[in-house]
Amino acid sequence: MDDKRWEDVEKRLAALEARLADTSSPLARDEFWALDELRRRAQGRSQVLFTGAVDLPTGESYLWQETVDAGELLSADLSAAAPALSALAHPVRLSLLGKVLHGRRTVAELAEGLGTTGQLYHHLRQLVAAGWLEASARGTYAVPGARVVPLLTLLATAGLR
Repeated sequence: MDDKRWEDVEKRLAALEARLADTSSPLARDEFWALDELRRRAQGRSQVLFTGAVDLPTGESYLWQETVDAGELLSADLSAAAPALSALAHPVRLSLLGKVLHGRRTVAELAEGLGTTGQLYHHLRQLVAAGWLEASARGTYAVPGARVVPLLTLLATAGLR
């Protein structure tokens, strides 16, 4: 990330921290606003809510929300999630996703700092097969819009904050 973008990120973070510190701010007063609304709408059902509004360094913006019945999750075959999760369980693949989210999308751009192109294509195939990346006909890669917030949610729950 160049210095200008980094400064912009730091300014936005400082502004958000100031809003949170302001006790008159709705963010500070209503810490669990999403949870309160979920409970109101769920009417006694156990549910999990994932939501996000994301502006990527590339200029792309994504709004995403999904509510899932917790009972369905608890009764599902959890091993069915293994392919999607195992595709993320490699440092090179996580690095590739980070590069793509920051706008580097061609094979040449993604190859910087990696071993062979064979290794690169192996990791790209794993991410495409699991749905974390999509390939265009022109040899570029992107995180599908519907996967941006879920990916960032997984990373946040992994302790990246």
